Amino acid sequence: MPVPQLNGEQRGEEILAVFDTAFGELLAADPAAFRVKFRKMAASAFAFYRGTAALFYHDLDAEHAGLGAGRIYTGPYLDERTSRVWIHGDLHAENFGTYMDSNGRLVFNVNDFDEAYVGPFTWDLKRFAASIALVGYAKAFSDEQITDLVEEYARAYRERIHALATGAKSDEVPPFTLDTAEGPLLGALRTARSLTRFELLDSMTEIRDFERRFAAGGGSIELDAATRYKVLAAFDGYLETLPESSLSHPDSYRVKDVVGRRGIGIGSAGLPSYNILLEGATDALENDVVIYIKQAQTPAVSRHVTDPAIRDYFQHEGHRTVISQRALQAHADPWLGWTELDGAGQLVAEVSPYAVDLDWSDIDDPEEVAAVVADLGRATASMHSAADDTSGESLVPFSTERAIDAAIAADEDGFAGLLTDFAHSYGSRARGDHQIFVDLFRNGRIPGL
Repeated sequence: MPVPQLNGEQRGEEILAVFDTAFGELLAADPAAFRVKFRKMAASAFAFYRGTAALFYHDLDAEHAGLGAGRIYTGPYLDERTSRVWIHGDLHAENFGTYMDSNGRLVFNVNDFDEAYVGPFTWDLKRFAASIALVGYAKAFSDEQITDLVEEYARAYRERIHALATGAKSDEVPPFTLDTAEGPLLGALRTARSLTRFELLDSMTEIRDFERRFAAGGGSIELDAATRYKVLAAFDGYLETLPESSLSHPDSYRVKDVVGRRGIGIGSAGLPSYNILLEGATDALENDVVIYIKQAQTPAVSRHVTDPAIRDYFQHEGHRTVISQRALQAHADPWLGWTELDGAGQLVAEVSPYAVDLDWSDIDDPEEVAAVVADLGRATASMHSAADDTSGESLVPFSTERAIDAAIAADEDGFAGLLTDFAHSYGSRARGDHQIFVDLFRNGRIPGL
């Protein structure tokens, strides 16, 4: 069902209404953080798109064909199962990078699971496709070249889903590692391998009286005794959420220092967070570990997927984020867990020395971009297939790769076209919305700023 086009003034009011729902309370509590966030979003249409998942799902919801029984979304390739799989929720071209998995292996994969939820698998694909249209436009690619890129993503996703659904062995669909990755993905992994824990610690800490402590400045906030006590109590609660395999060295969890931080990035504006310095695996100072406790946010998807069976599965947003990441990411960060602080759910994870995001700034050749996009399609398929009846969670009790494979097989010819049409239409809309947003911001029309 086509949605009536709004003029610039009407669309501006719609954007402000969505912002108020998504950011209102946090913005009122910390307008300075949102001024930083919004200035970053003003820099480009892609930066705006990154920061507006709430607007994206508002638009997607308005354009949907309808809702079936149990508030299951209907539409192309969606049925009772494929509209109810674990999704990333904010899958765009820059949410991919490296991490050290629980087996000590450097992997390139999807990252940043703050928006993860259960919903239609096509929503992840559409969000990524529109982001590629924005990346391509910024690199002055033609509409035909952008179409080719989205088709390449769709083809690679389709092939990987089919291989997984038909029982491909692990060596036939390997993860992206130093042994299997190519091009910019291999470059990111090699950069990650060159990084050291000592470099990270040196940038955040100092040695005082023969012990490592957080250094002053750099965004750290000294805590009063009462706040420090609350954070340490939350840390104790976090330990109870870790798998047994992560608790094999109890001394690793001795707390050395705690500081506060405040998020001012595009995705974390206004969210209070804390860093905790831990002993690590040995007494050696270079093995110390920094973890963060961050207030988890309400995922944008959850405002439109309102099935109580999904909502009630999670204790709070911190629990939701961690359970979702563990489902979607094979061999997740062994420090990943959740807790509560001041009644709000918190995400806890390591500040990793080995995290390198995919850098698009020097990926300009259309053939190289196409190769990267194809790899990201394969990574997306592997992510969707990981979070099912084999993940250890009962919320999605079926084989997602088989369900998605069957849905696409029913209309092979239309699959790529669905994504290319959406990429062009929403990419154009996002560029227009970006200009409307900039005008609202620069003219002081965003309430509370």
